[in-house]
Amino acid sequence: MNNLIRATARCLRSGTAVYMPRQADGRLWSASGRRFLCSDVQKDLGEIVKKDKVVVFMKGTRAQPMCGFSNAVVQILRMHGVDDYADYNVLEDQDLRQGVKDFSNWPTIPQVYFNGEFVGGCDILLQMHQNGDLVDELKKLGIHSALLSAEKESK
Repeated sequence: MNNLIRATARCLRSGTAVYMPRQADGRLWSASGRRFLCSDVQKDLGEIVKKDKVVVFMKGTRAQPMCGFSNAVVQILRMHGVDDYADYNVLEDQDLRQGVKDFSNWPTIPQVYFNGEFVGGCDILLQMHQNGDLVDELKKLGIHSALLSAEKESK
């Protein structure tokens, strides 16, 4: 219930309309188990992806990924020593799950953002990791890759 109150207050403070999602037959969902959303979901997502240097929309959380692709993203970031990032569990909120797909025009989850810019999904992050581009992109964010340090130590 606290999440419902916070989300509604945030929408009202921002001056955007607040609506309650409807069921297929047009009836309103009950407040339990659902949350109010700002009508401007795209604006909300735009703000979310800019709040942190690295943002991941995933199935589950970094502590407990709920799919192999989300787990792979978590492991890649962990290998590079990226621990300070925002992770959002799209399984907890179907509106977020669909909203982020619409926002990025990318059909799959997980989705990774650097400094508010969409990077891609697991396949893109894995490719960047394999070809060394991820080290360079992290450097642009002011994040020193742990793999770069490990490489220097082995020489």
